[in-house]
Parts: sequence; structure tokens; C-alpha cells
Amino acid sequence: MSLMREQIALSISLSIALAVSAPTSFAPTSFALRIQSSTPLEPKQQLKVAESAARDFAGIQNVVAFHSDFYSGSAPESEIGFQSLDSLGIKTILSVDGAIPEVNLAQKHGMRYVHLPIGYDGFDDVRKAQLVRAVRDLPKPIYLHCHHGKHRSAGAAGTVAVSLGWLTNDEALTLMKVCGTAAGYKGLWACTAAATPMTAIAIDAASNDFPQITKPDSFIASMVAIDETFDRLKLAEKNGWKAPQDHPDLAPISDAGKLADLFRLIGEPPTKSGHDADKIEMSAWFASDEKKANDLEKMIERPDAKQDEMSQVLSAITASCKQCHVKYRD
Repeated sequence: MSLMREQIALSISLSIALAVSAPTSFAPTSFALRIQSSTPLEPKQQLKVAESAARDFAGIQNVVAFHSDFYSGSAPESEIGFQSLDSLGIKTILSVDGAIPEVNLAQKHGMRYVHLPIGYDGFDDVRKAQLVRAVRDLPKPIYLHCHHGKHRSAGAAGTVAVSLGWLTNDEALTLMKVCGTAAGYKGLWACTAAATPMTAIAIDAASNDFPQITKPDSFIASMVAIDETFDRLKLAEKNGWKAPQDHPDLAPISDAGKLADLFRLIGEPPTKSGHDADKIEMSAWFASDEKKANDLEKMIERPDAKQDEMSQVLSAITASCKQCHVKYRD
């Protein structure tokens, strides 16, 4: 047992050293040290605010406290993930991911689900105010999650914590580093960096409509978004997988993540024939392209990634899309 304590102490000491030496700009190098557990938490435990290491538990990963009773992390996986949230005493689960939440499992454990999706490139003031009001008003503890718990949930949690006056901008940005938010997600870093404490009047003016499920846009809208994201990735590819000077808003890693999300969340595909076999085939294509886009996102995040290898992955996705278009659209 003493050896385990020493290992945990060493992990925390190392992460503190990294946090102190890391730059304070809103696009730092990403890192995330984690303390892992294969079983749910003990009943009604509470994580400390500003811990220097993200925590993994059974069914939930990347858990970081941004305030007392306000946590960021990954989407709960199956029953055991909700058991871990129950052990934390969670009353409200707030999803900023695009996927449909497991509302029934949340209700089974006496939790309320709220679904307010945001993008990999950040979110506007309307969504920010709604997230802030949700965190202020809904029963606590609150667990805010995206898919992996590294990027969108961290950006949203940091922005909310600053907007409610719980953290300074630098403190929130430091916790985003602990979550492992990659430097390329410029829009998410910018949201937290630009956040300011909101007045009660401004928060009260935000919508208090907190839906359990926000349905994805139509299939056609998803395809348009995929095309637009491809165009942005191709511009970045031409510039060595970096944002060109005349297009500084490009963020290749953010667009790769968005592309993976779109393939994962795309609605039921319509086909000319209406046959189930065609829908199954298209769904398999989308699943394969989601994996490729996920691979591309991870490659862009690595400083040692080779440009030609990233281009090969993008070309493979392009070829797959063309095959699908030839058979089902053209």
C-alpha cells in the first residue's frame, strides 16, 4: 500500500512541475496525467478542486474538478460509468457532446440529463449563457462531459467556471491543460481565455430550457457540414497541416475531431431504394470513416507526425466518400 501511495505522490509531483513550467497562453502543449482505478468510487466521494492530475474510474475517464461539485470528464460508459457518477453523488449530467445521451440509465440512478451540444471550434455567447445558467441553477454535483472528456467538456467547464466567478482565466486554462486539451483546439481555448464573470441579470436572461435530448440536424445538413470540414482540412494540408496566414481561423486538429464527430453522429441515411441493406452498408462506411478521422486527429496532435501520412489518411476518407457518392448520390 505504501508503494502505491509513493507512486501516486510521484505522479502528482510530476504533473505539478509540468503545470508550473507550462506557458500561460491559451494554446499550450497538451498533457494529462491520470490516476486510474478499475472500480467505481467509494460512495459519495468528492474530488478536490485544482488537482494536478486527471482521474480515470470505471466507465468514466479524464475526471477533473473545476469547482466543488462541478466536474468535467468523458461520457459515462454503460452501467458501470453511471455507478461511478452515482458514487460521486452526481445529481445532474450535462452533455456538450453531439451524441444522444443515455437518459434512461441516468434516470435509473436518480440523475437528470441535460443535452446542450457545442462544437470543437468553440461556442457562441448564447450557448455559453445557457451553460452557465444550467450549472448555476441545476441540482449539484454536476458532471459535464463530451465524448472523450479532453477537449469540449474542458473548454465548456473552464468558460463556465470563469463566468460564475469560481476561477480566474489562468486557473481555468491550467485545468484545461490537466484535462489534456490539445493546443490546436483554438476556439475552445479562446472561449475560456475571453470569459469574464457574468452578472446575475445576464445569466437570468439566458434560456432555462434544458432539454434531455437535442436531436442532430438533418442528414443533408450533416453532409453539408462534412463537405465544409473537408474543404478546411484540404486548405490546411496545402499549408503543411498548419493554418495559412490568410486563413488564421483554420484549426486542423479541431476540424479532424469535428469530422469524426459528424461521421459518428450522422442521422439515418436515406437511400434511393430504401432497402435496409443499403442503409447498413452506408452506416458501415460512416463508421470506417469515423475511425480514419479519429486517427487523423491523433496524428495532427503528435509533434512528430509525418505530413505525408496525414495526407494519406485524408485521401483514404476522400476516396471512401466518393465511393459512397457514386453508389448512393450521383
